[in-house]
Amino acid sequence: MPRLRPSRPFIPRLAVPLLALCLFSVTFAVNLQAPLYPAYTAASGLGATAATVAFAAYVAGLMPTLICLGGLSDRVGRRGPLALALGLSGGATLLLALSPGWPQLVMARVLLGAGTGLATTSGTAYMADLMGEARVKQAALVVTSVTTLGFGGGALATGLSLSAQGPTMAPASFWAMVLAAPVLILACWALPRSRGSRAGQGGLSLLRLPVFVPGTGAFGIAMALSWASTGLTIAVVPLLLAGQGRGGWSGAVIFLALFVGFLCQPLARRLSTGRALAVGATLIPLGCSGLLAGAVLGSIPLILLGTALTSASSYGFTYLAALSEVALRAADNRARATAGLFVYAYCGFSVPVIAAGALADSLGLVPAMATFFVVQGGCLALLWWCRLRPGAAWMGA
Repeated sequence: MPRLRPSRPFIPRLAVPLLALCLFSVTFAVNLQAPLYPAYTAASGLGATAATVAFAAYVAGLMPTLICLGGLSDRVGRRGPLALALGLSGGATLLLALSPGWPQLVMARVLLGAGTGLATTSGTAYMADLMGEARVKQAALVVTSVTTLGFGGGALATGLSLSAQGPTMAPASFWAMVLAAPVLILACWALPRSRGSRAGQGGLSLLRLPVFVPGTGAFGIAMALSWASTGLTIAVVPLLLAGQGRGGWSGAVIFLALFVGFLCQPLARRLSTGRALAVGATLIPLGCSGLLAGAVLGSIPLILLGTALTSASSYGFTYLAALSEVALRAADNRARATAGLFVYAYCGFSVPVIAAGALADSLGLVPAMATFFVVQGGCLALLWWCRLRPGAAWMGA
């Protein structure tokens, strides 16, 4: 088990809350811009594709980080990657506050993706280091809870800022993140040092590829399918609402897309990882049906219901089940195993959404959403047939 070396006598009592605050802040920055997507898109003149490309630029920064540097914290310690993630998140937000525009949005999203990749891999391993091997599942719950609140809280904060300030491309929520980032960077260096289980060993490369833990493939695939729905909600639904003259609902929809998952996590923790994943997979088509019906009928209640159900699946049952399973099975390689899990998740979060955005420009938003859900439903049915059928080994795990 990694050795923790406290820098101050009082830090062990504050280490977990401080680490949680740092993880929250990095993920808070990720969706700060989401309520402004229609404005960025309109300025670009590129249609729905512009929003989905900017959205997916996040993954262009995140995936190389996961693939090449997913285990960096095993080599250099947990605090450095976390501080760098905070710097990237604060810098990306400052860029958008000072120079708003679609090219700057793409650049900022790349930086935010790299920051998220560093924070989630090092932070998940670090939380388990701090809380101990006997509390690995509880550590996973803390990480999923604070990151889910962060992903949703940023969008809500910007929505509230716009409501209070009126139209602006530099809302107060941006400046709050810019001011908080340097303070948290300094604070994270006061955390206990944990160099990881293999740090300091000769020959350990800075290039640390992800590890795909045997027996967790179904968890990764289900996470990809559920996060695809959330990706569509964040990237495409605001465009749909803006087209219907209901753009003011975008912040609330994006927050709901993540916050309901947070509310479901304590219930998911009571279930075995296999059963929690089965519940999450069942909720995917229900949520997608609500979203599509709401889009066709122009019904805000149906859109909110569909958003809530997809959130319960993606950031509630599926996220916690998958992260807990990987953390339990990869005690000696937790950072790289977490990177492997997020490779699955963000492939689902980005590739289908880019395709849906491109399709929307030729067919329209509602037909693109319908096509997206049909393909996703087929993939989900195949997963159920292969891995979720009664009697599958991990169903009652």
